[in-house]
Amino acid sequence: MHLSQLKDGGVICRQGESARLVPGFSSTYDLAKAAIAAGMSLADCIAKRGEGQVVDLMALAAAGKLDCPVRHPDPAHMFLTGTGLTHTGSASARDSMHADTVGMSDSMKMFRMGIEGGKPKAGETGVQPEWFYKGTGVNAVAPGDPLVSPSFALDGGEEPEIAGFYLIGKDGTPFRIGFSLANEFSDHVTEKINYLYLAHSKLRPASFGPELLVGALPSHVDGTSRILRGGKVVWEKPFLSGEDNMSHTITNLEYHHFKYDLFRQPGDLHVHMFGTATLSFADGIKAEDGDVFEVQAAQFGLPLANALARANTEAIDVTTL
Repeated sequence: MHLSQLKDGGVICRQGESARLVPGFSSTYDLAKAAIAAGMSLADCIAKRGEGQVVDLMALAAAGKLDCPVRHPDPAHMFLTGTGLTHTGSASARDSMHADTVGMSDSMKMFRMGIEGGKPKAGETGVQPEWFYKGTGVNAVAPGDPLVSPSFALDGGEEPEIAGFYLIGKDGTPFRIGFSLANEFSDHVTEKINYLYLAHSKLRPASFGPELLVGALPSHVDGTSRILRGGKVVWEKPFLSGEDNMSHTITNLEYHHFKYDLFRQPGDLHVHMFGTATLSFADGIKAEDGDVFEVQAAQFGLPLANALARANTEAIDVTTL
């Protein structure tokens, strides 16, 4: 089962080739709230509403009518976060940014910690991963909309990832809504200057969707990340995700995010990205304005595509009250 959100309001449920509107809901957020309140699964909640109008999902996507799969009505209560160095191939790309490091880099140390302790036995707590913050729902970009790089950025590059969407219940319980494709857009040139600039490099928009996979994340995800320039592919590479290709379990990553009371406030929406092992930057590619990033994996339905744009220079004045 896959869910999509219409920008103008409405939830689409796709099962196989059939895509229908879910009667009675204008947003996936409201659907998830209703399912939690009723003590039902999303599938049962949707089934209870009956079959809605058939829609052409591909045509809606092509027309730019699909939003992020889930969005909070108040962007300040939608948190975009993620973890790095979680995939078995992720350390080499990060480590290459710090080739002048004497001995083992901190990135490689963190990666090895995950390999050794990121998949704990049942009842045990695994090692905590690297963690980063990307911003609030203000930075959540819909499929087809541009990823805007700030005027001060040194680079704007893609990171193909899987994102988990979580709604916090009234008692502080995190409820997993589902998973979608994500482009965890970052400034890798800034990050390469010094790994302590990682936090700065991550304060960029990220895109999600177009479809949300309801249920467990497949243990093996096989996808493709590409960059198109003028309609032609200038870079393309496969990427792997799912726990078979990760140094941490999803459960361990979820625990180390939601162990903080701050992230278990009722009604808040969390979008957490689980890392990647594939970057065009690691292959010496520099994206240009107008390039289109495309992330695709069969299990997640329609591909996620966004063009790169650059913001105009803007002076920031701080005024004393």
